[in-house]
Amino acid sequence: FICVRIESYESEANQEIVRSHLGGRFENTAFCILSPDGKKRLTRSARGPKQISEDFSTIADIANSYRSKGKLIDSRVPDFNSFELALNVSSADQKILILVVAAEEKMKAIQSKLGPVAWDQNVIGKFNYDFESEMEKWPEILSLNKAREGLYIIEPGEYGLTGKVVKAHTLETSPKEIIKSMLSYNSKYADRTEKKNYSDHVAKGRRLGKTIEMAVPFGEDRDGDGVIDKRGGSRRR
Repeated sequence: FICVRIESYESEANQEIVRSHLGGRFENTAFCILSPDGKKRLTRSARGPKQISEDFSTIADIANSYRSKGKLIDSRVPDFNSFELALNVSSADQKILILVVAAEEKMKAIQSKLGPVAWDQNVIGKFNYDFESEMEKWPEILSLNKAREGLYIIEPGEYGLTGKVVKAHTLETSPKEIIKSMLSYNSKYADRTEKKNYSDHVAKGRRLGKTIEMAVPFGEDRDGDGVIDKRGGSRRR
């Protein structure tokens, strides 16, 4: 299976996908298994997988009916709608973020080159990735004086509002060398990073006033007046 993570607070179009699975209402999670073309629904929709199959037997049966074709390394490397979101999600996941910066005309070739990196059996699932062509926002967030093309290995800050570049590679660096570097810094990051207790984390963030503004307003128009009914302002981390 390929898990599609909908960025519902960064895109109205993506938010509508969630609503289409939940009878028009919006929630932070929705689950449905789709056919390989992404159109036909093979199960009913619900909030999570256990509401579809308690022991996952149904899901296993579906998987057996749709055998994968092609090579994994040719699959597209996941990307985010924005660097800010990539950094924030990486903090929540407690994963290192791989930021790739290149001119638009180079990006397709760079993404293809990184396929063997992202889908390497020692790497897969351990990192988040973001591809950027603009040179405006991310250097300031990372406290860099100058924006340069390259591949950056980034440790996200506690609340995903800042990040630290622990290693930078040129775009010409070999996949083998990139993998070696990624695994080395991931091991160091895991050794010194304590697993978050999310209730404590959120409570501390509220005390410190940590917030993130999303592109799509957080909340619902529950009273039908055409205005989003926010709960305590912007979404809290």
